[in-house]
This record gives sequence, structure tokens and C-alpha cells, in this order.
Amino acid sequence: MAASTKIGFLGAGKMATALARGFVRAELVIPREITASDPFDAARKRFTAEVGAKSCASNLEVARSAGVLVLATKPDQVAAALAEISAAFTKNHLLISIAAGVPLARLEAALPAGARVIRVMPNTPALVGAGASAYALGKSATAADGELAQKLLSAVGIALPVKESLLDAVTGLSGSGPAYVYQFIEALSDGGVAAGLPRDVALRLAAQTVLGAAKMVLETGQHPGALKDQVTSPGGTTIEGIHELEKGRLRGTVMSAVRAAAEKSKKLGQSS
Repeated sequence: MAASTKIGFLGAGKMATALARGFVRAELVIPREITASDPFDAARKRFTAEVGAKSCASNLEVARSAGVLVLATKPDQVAAALAEISAAFTKNHLLISIAAGVPLARLEAALPAGARVIRVMPNTPALVGAGASAYALGKSATAADGELAQKLLSAVGIALPVKESLLDAVTGLSGSGPAYVYQFIEALSDGGVAAGLPRDVALRLAAQTVLGAAKMVLETGQHPGALKDQVTSPGGTTIEGIHELEKGRLRGTVMSAVRAAAEKSKKLGQSS
């Protein structure tokens, strides 16, 4: 990133705070190069306390002070936020939107012609630096804009470029996916309790098991099926458990959950 790049957040909620902290932690910017706006005093105070950056009530003030603007409002607040900054938005600005379900066409239409816009689908593990984000470039965004978005989002996890038409699928998988995994962790823990483990021990073992398995997939590059086979001895305990999961249609159910969430995302985008 250029040393002169300043970042402004339109919205100072939890995700904005997580992103800002990640940018600072990765030394992409320093706190004084970040500004955030939010109508709620409590959100502004929390952002300033956690990031060490300036905050204010005015979106326009942020747009005038920063070249990269992160739109981090709720979807129903997008129109008002963009209307407020539109007159100050120039060819030197880049808008990165994390507003759920708001399409690029709607973002671009609310800004001057030729506005450079990138739409991002992040997920909540960005709050602990382990996010999984995907992003799509608007029609006027440049390759350099994409590289900047990649660098920024990588500060809080991984980031992958996709076509905008695939962002609904991303929403169904990684956007909603943490909730599916939380349910699985809870179920693993319940199973441990049913087998006699204390609740606190079962929960820690379950969460660490999911974390470890995910790291194995990411760091070894091996297919999950191959890693599963390495744990599954002939006639052993693991194949017995897998047999029960197959009888319960675990894989088919998870696939259906992702597809259902993706379809819901598509409908919400059409109605927004």
C-alpha cells in the first residue's frame, strides 16, 4: 500500500473494528491514517478505544479525509450513507462495500459515473483474524484496486476473488458457514458429554478438534477425503462413527444447507 493511503469506515461496528485492527496489526496503516463514522456514540467510542483511530458522526467528513472507503453499514442504511458522500466522491476514491446483499450495480448507481467499487462478502471469524472473504470488482475498479482489496482482507484471514454472481454461493458457504460449524462443535461436545466427559472438557476438545482438522486441510493441501482415510483404521472406532454420520446423511444435509442459504441470499439481493 502507498504510504499516503488513508482508510475511512462508513460504520464503526464490530466488523469495521475487526478490519481496522487487522490493518493496523499487519502494519498496512497506522491508527492516525484511519477514520470511522457512525451515528451511535457508543460505537464511535468503542472503535476509537480498540483501534486508536479517530471517529466522528459524519460520513462526509470521512469521505473528505480518506481515499479508501469501507462501507460497513447495515444494508438498509446504504442508500443514506452513499447519498451523503456522493458529492465528495472523486475518481481518487475506492469504495469497498461489506454491506450484505447489496449488489455492485446499486452501489455504482448511487455514486458518480466511473466510481471504483468492490463488493466483499466477509464472515465473522474476521473478528479473531481468521476470516474467509470473497470479493468482486465493479466495472470501473482496476487490477490495482483488486490487489489492494486482497492485501487488506488478507490482514484478517484469507481473501479470494470471484465473479459477483458467485457471491450468493459464498454467502451460503463461508458467510453462513460459521453457524453450521458452531452447531457441529456443539453436537461433538454433546456427544462427549453423553459418553461421560465433563462439559468444559468436551467443549474444549470439540473446538480444538475442528480447529486442528481445518488447519490440516489448509496447511497440508490434501483432500479432506484423504485426510479422513488416514484417521480411519479398518474395523476401528472412526469408521464406526463415520457409518453413523452417513446414516444420518450429514454430507447431504450440509450441502442442502449451503444451497438453501445461497438461494435465500439471492432473493434478499433481488429485493434490496
